[in-house]
Amino acid sequence: MTSFITLLLFQVLGEAAAFALSVPIPGPVIGMILLLLWLIARQQQDSELIRFSSRFLRHLALLFIPAAVGIMTQFERLANEWPAILAAVFGSTLASIVVTAYLVRGLDGED
Repeated sequence: MTSFITLLLFQVLGEAAAFALSVPIPGPVIGMILLLLWLIARQQQDSELIRFSSRFLRHLALLFIPAAVGIMTQFERLANEWPAILAAVFGSTLASIVVTAYLVRGLDGED
């Protein structure tokens, strides 16, 4: 139970930081960064947090159900704006592939 509270605490801290600093970064992302920094600072593994997170990740797909239902309520908008959505999806995917390729190449030391 303390692992769940720890994860919620860092999410709330991230939300509070995003609100207080008015940054365009989602609160949960800031919370994950804070959690990472906290885990690095502790310099030891939290076996209970690892065990809880592993069990929690097995059920991660359930968290996408509300998003899927939300999309289903927007069929008219999707029908009207599908070219822009398609261009954004393909463009961002292509950009991600190119950036990842350059990063891998750079980290491997290839020229």
